[in-house]
Amino acid sequence: MGRSGKYVERVRRPCCGCEMAPTFLDDLKQKYPRSVFFIVGNEFCERFSYYGMRTILSLYLVDMLKYTEGDATLIYHAFTMLCYFFPLIGAIIADSYLGKFRTIFYLSIVYAAGNILVSAASSPLFGYDNQRSFSLFGLLLIAIGTGGIKPCVSAFGGDQFTLPQQAKQLAQFFSIFYFSINAGSLISTYITPILRHDVHCFGEDTCFPLAFGVPAILMVVSLLLFLAGKKLYICKEPQGNIIVEVSKCISHALVVSFKSKEKKEHWLDHAADKFDKTLISHTKAVLQVLFLFIPLPLFWALFDQQGSRWTFQATRMDGSLGWFTIKPDQMQVINPFLILAFIPLFDSFIYPSLAKCKLLVRPLQRLSAGGLLAAVAFIISALLEVRLEATYAVLPDVGQAQLRVFNGLECDVHMTSTLTSVSGNINALNALQITDISMQNSADYPLNFTTTPDCSQFPSQMFTGTVSLQEKQSVSIFLSSSSGVLAVSQVPGFDMIQKPDNGNPQIRVLYNLATFQSDLMFSQNGYKQNITLDKSRTSTPLVSIGKTGTFVATLGNSQVKADIELGSSGVYTLILEGNNNSTMGTLVTVTPPNSVHMLWLLPQYIIITAAEIMFSITGLEFSFTQAPVSMKSLISAAWLLTVSFGNLIVVIISEAKFFQSQVWEFLLFAVLMVIDMIIFIIIACRYQYYNPSDSETENVTKNSS
Repeated sequence: MGRSGKYVERVRRPCCGCEMAPTFLDDLKQKYPRSVFFIVGNEFCERFSYYGMRTILSLYLVDMLKYTEGDATLIYHAFTMLCYFFPLIGAIIADSYLGKFRTIFYLSIVYAAGNILVSAASSPLFGYDNQRSFSLFGLLLIAIGTGGIKPCVSAFGGDQFTLPQQAKQLAQFFSIFYFSINAGSLISTYITPILRHDVHCFGEDTCFPLAFGVPAILMVVSLLLFLAGKKLYICKEPQGNIIVEVSKCISHALVVSFKSKEKKEHWLDHAADKFDKTLISHTKAVLQVLFLFIPLPLFWALFDQQGSRWTFQATRMDGSLGWFTIKPDQMQVINPFLILAFIPLFDSFIYPSLAKCKLLVRPLQRLSAGGLLAAVAFIISALLEVRLEATYAVLPDVGQAQLRVFNGLECDVHMTSTLTSVSGNINALNALQITDISMQNSADYPLNFTTTPDCSQFPSQMFTGTVSLQEKQSVSIFLSSSSGVLAVSQVPGFDMIQKPDNGNPQIRVLYNLATFQSDLMFSQNGYKQNITLDKSRTSTPLVSIGKTGTFVATLGNSQVKADIELGSSGVYTLILEGNNNSTMGTLVTVTPPNSVHMLWLLPQYIIITAAEIMFSITGLEFSFTQAPVSMKSLISAAWLLTVSFGNLIVVIISEAKFFQSQVWEFLLFAVLMVIDMIIFIIIACRYQYYNPSDSETENVTKNSS
């Protein structure tokens, strides 16, 4: 392939692993280059690694690194932004300095090192204080690696074919290559959430080291597969990067036009003293496309929130499907699955049907429709969030505190206090939950209790206690008896009332037991989980239960007389009273479980995937057809940069924290997307479609016949 784009017959071509490369006659005999299978395998493993790691990243940032959902969203999108910024750097390195093979090889090592570091950092090996630093550094290495090789792998695969003789095989390669990307994404998006949730390691209810470790192993396999085909590869020497040339041309034209008083038909014409007219002409065409690209990043700001905001939304929903439970991060598998289903559907039915009505015929019309569909998806997610907010934990705000009084006695109690809102009757083995106590300063407050006259053991008996309330915190008081004496004790620490992101129910036990000799056992159809009861205390820490549903609790040789139904992400307190032989219990719901089913996310996922088909695939086609032959790599890099800038928009809006409610943030993105598409439509109406010159058409024909 000559620099002009025409096929040039050569006796020898550069080869990565051998001294003598195949000749032109060899190309005619070879139906399909064996080397591309190593490249396709490499891409499958790399995409498995990337999407598998990214699928669980948001939950890792929250569950293990203890970032807030807002900060986790910021980090997630900053990471994605870098992943789509570094392709520009990778393209320059490959085309101008190292060549594609060495760029892929060196950056894959960086990539694998990042994966290994994130996996190791998610374990206790580094200690909690270092987990954040090593994890973020590992993510940076992954961003450099995956971004740097992104523009090189497919192009390197294309280099293995001889044109025009193998044009048909080249088209087949790109179909297989695209399939390997989606297959890797589909499989890893399904598997890694299972490894995260269903496997327990290092004393945790989850196993992020394994969930990150499998993608790390696949990245190492990807590197080994790539090296295995070294002797078969055809490598082209770096010949200079068009991105660098265009940048020089534009900067020179700007400097000259600023200094010169001479007027030109186009400001780029000022570069004619130093640069070729063809380069200037092609740069003008590219700038027109780049101007059209300006509104496009906002689409990716919405689209990529599938892995952040929508995943967090799924954590507050019920994923149970009888024998199977959907993990929150597993919902992301819907996107690659629907892509594979929607592509033939759109090409064979939807687009032809719309064309008969003269709708969405041109690429820019489809791009506009895709953007508007993304806005619709976010309106739906906002409406769903309204429904979800009713099931969220009620958290104390500024100037507020919460108090829960759990009665472990077998008789009712009446409570009074100097705080007007802290009073009421508390039934036996039950609780009074006061979630809106107004207060200015943290302080200790006295509590007065009186048992009812019909209490057999303590009739009409008064006893007192003290509660330490703190602004924006929730605390609990437990009423119990010991050796015939009534006691009021504050449960150590603050109550954790927020729903866990992993979907597991959480429970603590408050026990007023005269005698007990064994721990409390929860069981369900062969599943068992033990909760240790400390004889020197009357409460246990909050414990995560690995399953949902109806449980049987046993203490010693007797079954606890209590109805124990644990729902997804619910927070509960179990009150026990009695002894080792006869125990009564009551389950108190502190935070209601997820009641909205996760399948209600399907409409927004279906619509955002349809939007992706119209926007992403059409955008790639438009970028390719509207770019001059010499500028196609530049336009491809610019297209990837729209994804990077889109994630930057999410980072900015997330950091700004405009709204307390997620509903309004979703609606903000929807409104911005509609306004953005209106601007895009106005620009698109003035766009002049690019027609290649005759000489360029000739070159394209020779290279694609």
